[in-house]
Formats: sequence, structure tokens, C-alpha cells
Amino acid sequence: MKILFVTSEAAPLIKTGGLADVSGALPPALREIGLDCRLLMPGYPAVLEKLGTAVVVAHFAGMPGGIEARLLLSTLPKSDTPLYVLDAPQAYVRQGGPYQDAAGQDYVDNALRFALLSHAAALLASPGSPLEWRPDLLHCNDWQTGLAPAYLNFLGRPIPSVTTVHNLAYQGIFPPMAMLQLGLPAESFSIEGLEYYGNVSYLKAGLYYSDRITTVSPSYAGEIQLEPLGMGMQGLLSTRRADLRGILNGIDTGDWNPSSDLHLPGEYSMRAPSGKKRCKQKLQEEMGLGQEADAPLFGVIARMTHQKGLDLVLAVADGIVHRGGQLVMLGTGDKLIEQAVRDTAARHPGRVACMIGYDEGLSHRIEAGADSFLMPSRFEPCGLNQMYSLRYGTPPIVHATGGLRDTVEDGVTGFVFQEPTPHALWLAVERAMDLFAQKPAWKKMMLAGMHRDFSWENSAKAYQALYEEIIGRQ
Repeated sequence: MKILFVTSEAAPLIKTGGLADVSGALPPALREIGLDCRLLMPGYPAVLEKLGTAVVVAHFAGMPGGIEARLLLSTLPKSDTPLYVLDAPQAYVRQGGPYQDAAGQDYVDNALRFALLSHAAALLASPGSPLEWRPDLLHCNDWQTGLAPAYLNFLGRPIPSVTTVHNLAYQGIFPPMAMLQLGLPAESFSIEGLEYYGNVSYLKAGLYYSDRITTVSPSYAGEIQLEPLGMGMQGLLSTRRADLRGILNGIDTGDWNPSSDLHLPGEYSMRAPSGKKRCKQKLQEEMGLGQEADAPLFGVIARMTHQKGLDLVLAVADGIVHRGGQLVMLGTGDKLIEQAVRDTAARHPGRVACMIGYDEGLSHRIEAGADSFLMPSRFEPCGLNQMYSLRYGTPPIVHATGGLRDTVEDGVTGFVFQEPTPHALWLAVERAMDLFAQKPAWKKMMLAGMHRDFSWENSAKAYQALYEEIIGRQ
């Protein structure tokens, strides 16, 4: 099977969130099991700078907004995955990030920029493609590629399409005047199409016109069919429930492998679980925490936002300290929450520590050195840190939502609480502290989590089965 995977970001070329991790890992995993999967993404400066050898394989004219573009062919770094880059400087050469300027403001022409990407994807999936290579299926991701299935529909649907929702909260909503530049027929601006409460929604276009819809965990696929996590799309998603499937993301088991992790101070693996003691000692030393081997150490790595439940963590921080525990937090986000985190650390020197910002090495050392990991997200389409925690023998404490519910087994590999409240989180923390005092039982939970397989191979096989099902029905 030949799959064109279109995305607005892919690690290690450019990343703002989990979409990049998926885009950088799933296509190579699909190729590993025998599919001819190729990527298409925008030619941001950061991408062009990191490309190896690239050749021009096509030119596009008559694109949305009258923009002309080149199509470059290279490979995804650290992979043999073919990578098509849409080189359109007028649309993608900016001083800021992929979606926002240096001040954090959305680019005013985002509607056009990602219409361009979607239009190119549909062209490459159609009989009018300038390439000899023709995909059997178009796989789109989030709102930035949502128009591609709409363009494909009005080209006669030459091949089927799939849209994956990584986070329904981001919907690509633009004023109706955006329609003037898209090159889509006026009839597409309707309830049965792109129209969303009087505006244009690129994500809705993908949800409406795609042959299938996937989300990044089975539980999230159910949650988004209902309020509040349906985010206004629950009606459409509910009517398409037969075409909607949740496929759990994987993790990079090469980068996240305690037995070969160069960020750690020494050997640590299922065969040498005692290495965790050294990891904990070095983390306490690095973060200025008391050198107490028997103090349960809780870790947090997250965007400091309401969605991630940082307010819940702060609400139980005093209780953790009063019961003899420690807490280390890493992340950045809402300035008020950042200050509250700093204040909590200042109130409990030697017991609570924080770093406002992001440090890749420290994130690995927290996963390895903490005894338990706090992840009380109010909603979480998939989540990665809970899977990292399981792999690193750090039983996570999670809210029962989305991918957290699907990956953590209460009382076996971690602790799951049902309501996103300080009281419910605190009860789960107390359960963890009680079990931590029972060393054989705690070690059993650690090893149970470390034995779980969250490799991308499992996800790739699930997508392969979905692709075969779709193509077989055409």
C-alpha cells in the first residue's frame, strides 16, 4: 500500500506538540512493516535548514491565493522515509514558529497557508499529480490538513482519506471571507461541509469529508462524541461513529529506554531495577531536594495549564510534604500557574523543587528518578509521559480520561482516579504513598509497568488494518 501522510510538523525537523512526535515516528513504523508511506509537510525555514540532499520534483501553479510553489524530495532524518516538502517562501518563511509569530500571535494568513498545504496534498492524491508515485490513501492530521479531504471530494474522490484528530480543541476556525481564497465551490460552505456557526472550520472539513476518522486513543474516540470534550463537534462525530476509531499512539522506545538512556547517571533496566536508587539520588541532588531514599518523590513534567491539572497538583503539594514526600516539577505555561509553582517551591525548600522552562535531559532524569509521576490532566487525547513513566518504573497517578485511562491499569501499573478534583487526586496520592512503604508490592507494580509494550509497531499494525479495510471497500 502507498500512503501519503500529510502533516504540519514532524520531529525532529520541527515540533510544537505531540503531532510532531506522531508524524516523525508513525510513517517510519509503517515502512518497517512493509507499507510505502511518504510524508508531505510545509517548507518552514527550520525544516529547510535541517534537510539533507533535496531535489525539486515538481512545480505548482494556480494554488490558493495565486501562490506558486516547488515540491522538494528528501528523507526524514534518521530514517529512509521519503519526505516531500512544499517550498513556498511567501507562505512559510517567517520569523516565528509554524503557526504564530515571535509574540505568540497567530499569523493573519494561516487560513491561506494551510489551505496551500491541503491543496497540494489533494493534488498529489489525484490523477493530475505531477509525480509518477501515486498514493492509495491520503492520511491527514488535525485542522492544518483538514481541507485536503474537501479538495479531494471536489476532485471526484479518486482515493480515500483518513483524518486523525490529535486534539479536538484546535479546530482551525476562520471568518467566512476565507472562502474567497480557497478555490472550493460555494456549496461547500454549508452545515454539510465547512460551515461552523457562521465561520469556516478546517477541522470540520476533515471530519465531514474523510472516509474515516481516527483519534489517538480508544477512550478519546468515545469522549469526543459527547459534551464537553466534543468541543461543539460532538453532533457530527456522533453521526459518524461507525467511521470513527481510536488507535493509541506509541512512544519512541529508542529515545525512551532506561537501559541505554545517556541522560541518566548509570545502568537502570528491568534486569537492574536497583539503578533507580542512583537515579533518584542524583535527581534529588540536582534539584536541591533532601537526600532521603525513603521519601516518596513525585514528578511532574507538563505544560503549566488548567488542562494539565497543575492547579490540582499544587492543591495536594502541602499534603505530600506533610506526609514526608517530595515533589519536583518541570514545565512552562500560564504565568499565574508558573508563579504559584515557584511560590510552592519557596514555601517548602528541600521538599519541593521546580524548573520553569524545558530541559530534555532533566525530563528523562525526572522520569527515571521520581518514584511516582503525577498526570491529573482534565482531558488528554493520548498522553506520552504516562507511557514514559511506565517504561521507567515510575508508577503514574492519572485522571481517568482519554489515553491515560487506556494505558494505566489501576492498582497494577499505577493509580487512576475518576474525578479531576483535589480530593480525588489526594486519595490516589495517599494510595501510592501507602503502597510505596510496602517495598515488595511497589517493586511488583514498577516491573509490571516496565513490561508493558508501547512501541510504535503496535500502532502501525492497527493503522495498516484500517487502511486495508478502507481500500478494500472502495
